[in-house]
Amino acid sequence: MNGSLVANETAAPSPWVGAVDDNSTLQLSSEPPDFAINPWDIMLCISGTVIACENAIVVAIIFYTPSLRTPMFVLIGSLATADLLAGMGLILNFVFQYLIPSETISLITVGFLVASFTASISSLLAITVDRYLSLYNALTYFSERTVLYIHMMLVVTWGVSLCLGLLPILGWNCLDEPSSCSIVRPLTKSNVTLLAVSFFVIFTIMLNLYFKICKIVCRHAHQIALQQHFFPQSHYVATKKGVSTLAIILGTFGASWLPFAIYCLVGEHDYPPVYTYATLLPATYNSMINPIIYAYRNQEIQRSLFVLFCGCCQTNVSYRSRSPSEV
Repeated sequence: MNGSLVANETAAPSPWVGAVDDNSTLQLSSEPPDFAINPWDIMLCISGTVIACENAIVVAIIFYTPSLRTPMFVLIGSLATADLLAGMGLILNFVFQYLIPSETISLITVGFLVASFTASISSLLAITVDRYLSLYNALTYFSERTVLYIHMMLVVTWGVSLCLGLLPILGWNCLDEPSSCSIVRPLTKSNVTLLAVSFFVIFTIMLNLYFKICKIVCRHAHQIALQQHFFPQSHYVATKKGVSTLAIILGTFGASWLPFAIYCLVGEHDYPPVYTYATLLPATYNSMINPIIYAYRNQEIQRSLFVLFCGCCQTNVSYRSRSPSEV
């Protein structure tokens, strides 16, 4: 590399988020280095831990519940798996960053995070497409063709995500040319721009699909009202709830990722790292909220959770109630 880190008592190691100075020189000191930890990295690690725990439960429930094998739950499982990997990536990045600092490991962890978050966002798009198809082709939705579409979307989702994650590892990075670094080292500015543009494309498609879903829901409610010659309060409440849910889903997704995506386009590598952290941290919250919106609010998953925890409690109680001679 043409540049190197400058060690001082206040600077915390930040190999993958930060500014790069081409004219910097390595300053060695006879005093032991101060092992300062960036508070932003701690918050990212905590966020990753919560994300991993939440989504690990969802993945386990879907995997061990035979009834949750419908296309919808397969896509929710894909989303939970992607968010689980993203949470693990944030934890591993923190561990490697402070315990085993290495350019090679930095490339691997950043590529892992890129692939995981890309798979998460792409899974959200796949869920949106599935919801649109379930309303637009309601009569033929439960058919083998739908299953084929779901499998194709999963293959494309994870295939593209894996390719984007491998790009930095295969050479598209700024380790040999620090001036080309983006706000997230060691990704180049062009790489980050590609990811940001891809996000805006996905967000636009989701916005269009959710708008069409709202139109279909309102049209169905209007048809029911015409058939019954009045608009029942229950249909009004259901329609309002459905539209509100769609607004919450899209609003949460946009509020989480838009600041970071915009900053990826306008930010420069010599900007203060705090700007990157301040936009990246809210983006991770989307993976924290996803299981609440898509999984834990579902009645079947709630039922499976109830059975799981009740079964564990009953097993624990029965084990404790057994006499020592029976154990």
